[in-house]
Amino acid sequence: MSPMTTAAPDALSDRALTEDGLRPHQSAGGEGRILLLACGALAREILALIRLNGWDHMDLACLPAILHNHPEKITGAVRAAVDKHRPNYARICVVYADCGTGGLLQVACDEMGVEMVPGPHCYAFFDGLSAFEARDEVTAFYLTDFLCRQFDAFVWKPLGLDRHPQLREMYFGNYDRLVYLAQTENAELTARAEACAERMGLAFERRYTGYGDLARVLEGWAGAPAPR
Repeated sequence: MSPMTTAAPDALSDRALTEDGLRPHQSAGGEGRILLLACGALAREILALIRLNGWDHMDLACLPAILHNHPEKITGAVRAAVDKHRPNYARICVVYADCGTGGLLQVACDEMGVEMVPGPHCYAFFDGLSAFEARDEVTAFYLTDFLCRQFDAFVWKPLGLDRHPQLREMYFGNYDRLVYLAQTENAELTARAEACAERMGLAFERRYTGYGDLARVLEGWAGAPAPR
């Protein structure tokens, strides 16, 4: 089994994935191995897919999930990580969508010769790119399992709503509902997501997506040969 599937529990805490990301195991790397370089918000889902599919040749490293609150820093962080890990892997694949980089991440990946997940953000590839684009839900605010658990760290506190709740209407007045894109069947997370919708003053909708297009993309990478 891939070394990263046995990451220490503390390394997979939401706090650690948000603030620190996830390092590859010290013995990771080697001939024929693939490194998935991902956002910390996707660590649990990626590790679950590695385990379920027996992709023993794939390792995972994650950048801090909180970079999503500073998308201008994502491209540089990905470049640095690819440069750092490239000598140890036959192939590196970037498990980010555009994520607010305005196309700069795709340009960087093309220049570095690495692949990345298509689409604007993780909401789209969890929901399925075609379905997401067809819905055109411009008035929906999205949560995933990770963001449901980390709502305060990513939304409430950065917007200052813990200190100035009167700003709620200014931030969320143009939304009409919160859509919880659920990767798992988890009653506790569903209750948390519904509570988030209530705090925001929005209607609540739950949509079970599972791993969506993320599973399909990783499956393609797992079976593709390393570039020469």
